[in-house]
Amino acid sequence: MAGDLDNANPVVYQSAKDRDILPENEDENVVDEIDTREVFDLIRIINDPEHPLSLEELKVVEESRVQVSDRDNSVKIEFTPTIPHCSMATLIGLSIRVKLIRSLPARFKVDVSITPGTHASEEAVNKQLADKERVAAALENSHLLEVVNQCLATRR
Repeated sequence: MAGDLDNANPVVYQSAKDRDILPENEDENVVDEIDTREVFDLIRIINDPEHPLSLEELKVVEESRVQVSDRDNSVKIEFTPTIPHCSMATLIGLSIRVKLIRSLPARFKVDVSITPGTHASEEAVNKQLADKERVAAALENSHLLEVVNQCLATRR
């Protein structure tokens, strides 16, 4: 039902080309730092909660808004909701955070926030996403966890 959606007709963008896998990428003996593209590849395929599209296809996530420091064990993601009043912004940020927590080594500090100036409730959403206790509590809600898992499920 298109009338129930925040953004019934989003602009759809072309996905980035998949990264070429080199022989050294598959060699288990080579120490391979986690880089920006690797993190982007993890989050670009997350499903949008309202549309059968990925966050990359909606330009909610872009490689240019991913910062990674393997040396400092930090990952910073900025995401851009498709509209300034997107009611799904917190869910999208939570999905990104959960994907990275599940996929990256535990040594990484993950910071997920809305791209500055792109959402009406940017400060409130960022505060929720930065609060570990609120994130943990949200993930204890079985319905919310189910929705997050649907966003993270591989499309067939």
